[in-house]
Amino acid sequence: MDRRDFIASATAITLSSTLFAKVNLNQNKPIKIGIIGLDSTHSLAFTKAINRGKNAIYEGFIVIAAYPFGSKTIPLSQERIPKFTEEIQQYGVKIVESISVLLSQVDCVLLETNDGNLHLEQALEVIKSKKPLFIDKPIANSYTDAFKIFQEAKNNNVPVFSSSALRFIEGISDFDRSKLIGASVYCPAPTEPSHNDLYWYGIHGVEMLFRIMGPDCFSVRSFESSDSTIYIGTWKEGKQASLHGMQKEFEDFGGTIFLENGKKDLGKFTGYEALLEQILKFFKTGVSPVPEKETLGICAFIDAAEISKRKGGKEIKLQAHK
Repeated sequence: MDRRDFIASATAITLSSTLFAKVNLNQNKPIKIGIIGLDSTHSLAFTKAINRGKNAIYEGFIVIAAYPFGSKTIPLSQERIPKFTEEIQQYGVKIVESISVLLSQVDCVLLETNDGNLHLEQALEVIKSKKPLFIDKPIANSYTDAFKIFQEAKNNNVPVFSSSALRFIEGISDFDRSKLIGASVYCPAPTEPSHNDLYWYGIHGVEMLFRIMGPDCFSVRSFESSDSTIYIGTWKEGKQASLHGMQKEFEDFGGTIFLENGKKDLGKFTGYEALLEQILKFFKTGVSPVPEKETLGICAFIDAAEISKRKGGKEIKLQAHK
């Protein structure tokens, strides 16, 4: 380890220790979690698991408050928010009228708003309060907004991370990376007019690709048909991987990792428990399980894929990570 790596490591450890002390001032009291956005099914799934779950990983945590909004313009959100606001109260969660009120009552935050366009504004309010923050997919609706979130988090010494649950699909990390040739994954990818295509739901597939291939993708091409889009990314050393995004009725996730000595098929998606375990560990330690570079790479991939689609499949280089 050189001097720069040593300093970075020491800084991370110091920050993590400070945050751990902050959210565990009284070991006899649970760490209080607040939710922003009741237009995502994750809000209910996470709350139910934490407040009523029997798994040991949930011990010492409780979701106590939620701010419902959330997009006020996306039809799916308008449909969900009243329903989810009523349902989440069954788990002892108090509904509050603003993010500022929420922040005055909690130790850490789950930003679950479905609309990635709102994430920068909402995340900055949390970051200014110095609360550890998990941002559910997508981290934002552009590389620019995602970069601003990470910059403000650094400036305020606040830990932030973002992830899809599909990053933890069965078999996605259990292979010899030195033998990796490429990969092909598939997922549902319905779109929403307010978002670049892959930020809305196809980001699940992009997360899978980057978990397999790593952060160093430098170009992408998009090939659109009436019911699906194929995205082909090129990584360092010329390795390629593809995402098949299905835009009609399709609910399955999966794929294949190609290795020098064969292939490995991914297993089924089995739920949110693996992601939630990582989130709660993060709230305790302040250490993100997903590198910032990888999350920014995902955003750069999506932005470039959108440009490629508009230019008829032209190869587009990804924005360099700053």
